Formats: sequence, C-alpha cells, structure tokens
Amino acid sequence: MSDTSSFSRVSKSVGDFLHWGTLWLFLACIAAGLFFWEGIAELLEAWQMPEYSHGPLIPVLSGLLFLRQLKTVPVNHGPVHDRWPGVLVLIVAVMIGAAGKMIEIPDIVAYGLILWVGAILLISFGWATGKHFWPPVVHLVFMLPLPGALYYGLSTYLQGVSSELGVYFLQQMRVPVFLEGNIIDLGVYKLQVAEACSGLRYLFPILSFSYIFAVLYQGPMWHKALLLVSAAPITVFMNSVRIAIAGWIVNYYGLNHVEGFSHFFEGWVIFISCVLILFAFAWVLVKLRRDNIGLIEALDLETEGLGAQARRIGLVRPSSALILTTLIVGSLAIGWQAMPKRDAVQVDREPFLLFPPTVGEWNAMQQGRLDPTIENALKADDYLMATMAKPGAPLTVDVFSAWYKDQSRGGVHSPEVCLPGAGWEIAKLEQIETTDRAGDVFSLNRAIIQKGVQRNLVYYWYEQQGVRTASMYSAKLHLLLGKLRNGRNDSAIVRLITPIGPEETPADAEARLQDSMHALLGRLPRFVPGL
Repeated sequence: MSDTSSFSRVSKSVGDFLHWGTLWLFLACIAAGLFFWEGIAELLEAWQMPEYSHGPLIPVLSGLLFLRQLKTVPVNHGPVHDRWPGVLVLIVAVMIGAAGKMIEIPDIVAYGLILWVGAILLISFGWATGKHFWPPVVHLVFMLPLPGALYYGLSTYLQGVSSELGVYFLQQMRVPVFLEGNIIDLGVYKLQVAEACSGLRYLFPILSFSYIFAVLYQGPMWHKALLLVSAAPITVFMNSVRIAIAGWIVNYYGLNHVEGFSHFFEGWVIFISCVLILFAFAWVLVKLRRDNIGLIEALDLETEGLGAQARRIGLVRPSSALILTTLIVGSLAIGWQAMPKRDAVQVDREPFLLFPPTVGEWNAMQQGRLDPTIENALKADDYLMATMAKPGAPLTVDVFSAWYKDQSRGGVHSPEVCLPGAGWEIAKLEQIETTDRAGDVFSLNRAIIQKGVQRNLVYYWYEQQGVRTASMYSAKLHLLLGKLRNGRNDSAIVRLITPIGPEETPADAEARLQDSMHALLGRLPRFVPGL
C-alpha cells in the first residue's frame, strides 16, 4: 500500500510538471532557439575567446538570480490578466532578431534573444509580477560580445591606461623605464602592452561579478552603484600591477622568466585578487553604515529552497498569449529556413596587386607583405602597402588600404589601435572635412603621431561603398544600409602617413598629404568600388 501511495505521489508530481502550460513553455523555448539560432551560434563562437570565456556561466548565474528573486513572489493559483505587455515586448524582440538575420549580423540577433527572455517572463507571470524580474534579465547582457568598434576602442583606451600605470609602478620600484605608446622600454628589453594585455579578459567577468554583488547587497542604492562601477578601476589597477611586476622580472631576470609569470597571473590570480578587493570595498561601505551589521548580513547569500522555486515552473498555465507567441515565433523560424537565400553579391573590383606604378605626378612603389602575425590579425581579403614619391620632393607618403569582402561580422582595426601598438604616441587626433577631386566634401581623421623626436602626420578614413567617412560608427550604419539596399557587405579603410621633416611645419606635411590623397582618390575606385 505504501509503494502504491508513493507511486501515486510521484505520478501526480510528474503530471503537475508536464501539464499543458509547461509543454507550451517548452515549445516556446524550442521555437526561440530555432529563430534566434544565429545569435546563439555567435555566442558559442565568442565564448571561445579569452575575453568572453566566462560567457557560459552568465545564463546559469542569471537563472540562480531569478530563482532567488522568485522566492519573494507569492504563488498565484488564480488567473493572470496582464500578459499582453509581454506580447508587445516579444514582438519587438522578434523584430530585432529578424533585422539581425536579414542583414546577417548575428550580434543583433543575440540582443533580440535577451529581450525575448524578458518577454517570456512577462507573459508567464504577467506585467505586475514579471516587471520585477529585470535584474536577472539585464545580467544576461554580460554574456554578449562587444561590437567590434566599441571593443577596439575600449581595448586601446585600457592599453594606454595600463601602460601608464604600469610604468608609474615600475618607477616607484626604482626600475628605469620609458614609455613609447604602448611599448615599455626597459633599456635592454622592451615590453609591448598589446591587445591581450588591455585587461578586457578580466574586466568582463569582474563586471558580471560586481553586478551580482550589487544585486545581492542589502543597502542604499548609492552603495550598490559604487559596487557596480568599482569593477572597472579595480580591474585596471590589478592589470597594471601585473604589467609592472612583469617589467620588474624582465629588468632583473630577463625575458625567459616572464612567460611563466604571465600565464600564472593571467587567469584566476587576477580574478580572485579583484574579487577580494571588491569584498574589501564592500566591507568598508558596511562599516560606514549605522545599523551595525556585518558584511555577511549585508549580502543576501541565502540559497535554501531554490529547488522548490525551480519546480514552480509546473504552475505555469497555458494562456492565449503564450500559445500565440509560440506559434508566431515557431512559424517565423520554419518560414525563415524555407525561404530561399540570396546569393552573396560578387563585387567587381581589381586586386591591389594591379595598382599602377604612377598615380598622377606621384610614383607608387608597392612594398612587401605584412608580417604573418599582423596579417592574421588584420584578416583583410586584400590590402595595399605602397610608398608614394614625387620627383624632386625629399619626403614620401606611405599608403595603406585594407579591403574586406564581408564586414558584417566585425569592424576593421582602427589606426587608433594599431599605431600605439607599434610604439607610436597619438599626440593629436581630430576629425576634419576635406574635398575630393570632384569637390565633394567628406570627413577624415587627422592625427599627429610621435615616437621620440620623430613626428608623422596621418590621414585615415573608411570607404563604405562610395561613402567616405571618418567615423567607424557611420561606416557601420552605411554597411547596414548597403546590405539592405543591394546585399553588399564590402568595406575598406585607407591610411596615408608622411613624416614631418625637421625643417617642416605640420602645414607643409599636410600639403603633401593633400596632394597625394587627391592623386590616390582618382585611382582608388578601381580597387575599392563605390555604388
């Protein structure tokens, strides 16, 4: 009799869990997985990078945050009448995902997926209850890779800050050191603070941890805000300490000893150190409070009963809103798979190998290939390196242009990243307007870079299917418009560099750049096609 009773209870539990509401929720997840698959695949690929290797933990941590918050919500056995705001949010999520699929930018599809998660919570619990579950949904943002332009811009900034702080710490340790761009010159040895040393691989997981820390912290909102924003300076500080220690080891023991140190410190040591500093900062905030509670009491770390909250999924009831949105997303996913795919647009252009040796009054001599390491990082489908010289002129102009057949999956490497990585310091950077040979106005970036006593003047801009612009973000916008208009994804960047001679002013170098640029623009459309 006891065995029969136990079997009945188990059967009833299974029956409660697998009722029609749970089934429709399961089907909704399957439909979303199919529709947002491009975004999911992009996440799986991005999570293989060191900077985003923490990504798989983010959905798990968001799920735990949700279950903890669900403990504070009473069980509702009655009807839910305010599900339709969730339907509107879901429609927006689907529109974002569809836009990303149409223009073949998986990152946008992933953004839509996160919005879908929030929508399904609103549909399941209703607006009045579901709107309070925004913390775990927002936390999912930390699993997304940054847009290429933002990533390289942030990486460059952090490289500069880490370099300067690292050199400062070395000087405090009485180590003779000099900083050239992102290269730390120790005299006998030189250390390059490259992209991998920017601190991004620590910053992203620490930001996620500090967000959870702020959510769990029971205290004033300004305390939570401080805990959240403290992640960035803590990470930069620890990364600078790592660079300084590496420089100290190189100075006293040589380069052979720093590799093992770097591998040891690049992982859990830095992460744990940042976490401990974050705990120490929280302890200081707790001591400033007047309620005389400890750090453990201030952090709501209660995990008991999460299993019971997970079983509450069995209480989800089928609703017209849930069924309708599941059918819509599922139909769109199936329809998208059945839709004939448009063939990639073949751009009619000449390879840079055929670039002419004479451009107006300038002679153009192509240089050799890039270093394989740089070439792999550039990932250009074709590129030009040439030196332009004008008869009778003592100084030359170096031309570099990289052409990409498909730029929908990322941005080109801006000179703002490459030049400091080569040891150049950007003394001045501004956007200016100029004209081409036909008198049409366009914008470009004008920079003065220096290394020691050597100074160069730089022009660079982005070529986006006939549109020339100084802004990487404007180039991205025109990339999207071009994809919608004619299916093209090609893009290019053009860079001109000339030295500022000892007896010259920047105006003299600028006249040389202007002259060579106008000559170059007359030949460029053969290799970088417009509309």
